[in-house]
Amino acid sequence: MKNLAEKFNIVFWTSALIIFVFIVFGVSFPETLSTYAEAAFDWSTTYFGGFYLVVTVFFIGFCLFLALSRFGKIKLGKDDDKPEYSYYNWIGMLFSAGFGVALVFWGVSEPVMHYSSPPPGYEGKTDEAVNIAIQYSMFHWGIHQWAIFGVIGLVVAYFQFRKGKQGLISASIEPLLSNSKYEIKGWRQTIDILAVVATATGVATTLGLGVMQVNGGLHYTFGIPDSTTTQMMIIICLMIAYLVSTITGLNKGIRLLSVVNLSVAFLLMAFTLVVGPTLHMVNTFIYGIGGYLQNFIDMSLNVNPNEDGEWLSEWTIFYWAWAMAWSPFVGTFIARVSKGRTIREFVVGVLFVPPFVAIAWMAVFGGGALYFEKEKEVAVVEAVENDVTNGLFVTLEQFPLGIVLAVIAIALIFFFLITSAASATFVLGMMTSKNALQPGIGIQMVWGVLMTGIAAILLIASGLTGLQTASLITALPFSFIIVLMCFGLLKELRKERG
Repeated sequence: MKNLAEKFNIVFWTSALIIFVFIVFGVSFPETLSTYAEAAFDWSTTYFGGFYLVVTVFFIGFCLFLALSRFGKIKLGKDDDKPEYSYYNWIGMLFSAGFGVALVFWGVSEPVMHYSSPPPGYEGKTDEAVNIAIQYSMFHWGIHQWAIFGVIGLVVAYFQFRKGKQGLISASIEPLLSNSKYEIKGWRQTIDILAVVATATGVATTLGLGVMQVNGGLHYTFGIPDSTTTQMMIIICLMIAYLVSTITGLNKGIRLLSVVNLSVAFLLMAFTLVVGPTLHMVNTFIYGIGGYLQNFIDMSLNVNPNEDGEWLSEWTIFYWAWAMAWSPFVGTFIARVSKGRTIREFVVGVLFVPPFVAIAWMAVFGGGALYFEKEKEVAVVEAVENDVTNGLFVTLEQFPLGIVLAVIAIALIFFFLITSAASATFVLGMMTSKNALQPGIGIQMVWGVLMTGIAAILLIASGLTGLQTASLITALPFSFIIVLMCFGLLKELRKERG
């Protein structure tokens, strides 16, 4: 029976079947899926919204505790292991795991939406709304998300590279489970299947949303039709590109694309900072950082029973839930590229560098968009309200060489999508092939084609919103799993250090 289970690869086939049934249901009954998914998510945020906030703060504290404690010098690998990638390459690969394309997507639209519809207690489209919009945008893209990703990455990397275990989510919980092999095996398979389903559906929806923004940019800049036909052409080109990147492997295709993406993003941000309203952007960055730090605790634990909780559920809690649902993929990929770094180096790099870049991006592009809206009377808010994908391109149009910047932004989004999809196929291959450090090309290709198919079907059936909300259902069980992972890691670290 054991040999049969190993040959059958129950994690791969069960997760693939669940995804297939899920997608068929979503395509056949998109409104029903959306209704039930929203009801489930509303229930979880109503009764566990405060838990999401508290547990995310716990993850931040846990990461900082490990970095500052005697465990900080422990390597994610053997004592003589060296980092596989240079620091710049490593940071670039952190952005390849879906974060980069999401940041480009929301860098303008989120501050603009907070400006027009701010949190309870603030009046929209005022000077005060500008400040709170930047502050909350920086908060949502700051260290909270990366603490969730970082915990998973840290735990998986420790057990995989230092303890020699399979780099699966379930492996880190094994020290806390019963000694019964049968019971451990059942738990492991359940957790790993949940991780695969969350990863595949999350990546598919991200691909779909990214394709929509590329199409939106092409339509706004060049008048190319914003249609399903155009989106299918984009997604086919995307699939070919990321499958080629997958074939070339982690050390060539994904690594090189990650470095190029990060470099282009830095150049785009630097150019707009120099030629745009520089002083305003710099002041926005400084004021935003100040507000972020000053109100860090208040925003982190903002569960006020006397206020309307709808805004909080739609933004902060939604972000933390999305990060937890997304964390198996991002965390596993971060773990794979972090071998040889110490726990302290890992925490500093993961918890602070990407958030710093995100905060700077929000100050330049979000701050620039609000400057043009208020000072130059450019209808950025109206553009975002009409189509959320247009905010970035309306803003770039106000800079010198606006059309060139728009083309660069479209290319940047496309290449971020390529690296995200290629990274996801790599991680899914690891998760469903006994977590080989270099999973076979065949199984990666299967997942790559499957994710493209999911995204294409959902774009045609307009089921992206329902699936995106439905994928968040995995956030609640995963939040408990991540907590268990923390205690599993702490138990092993204490054992190692006596």
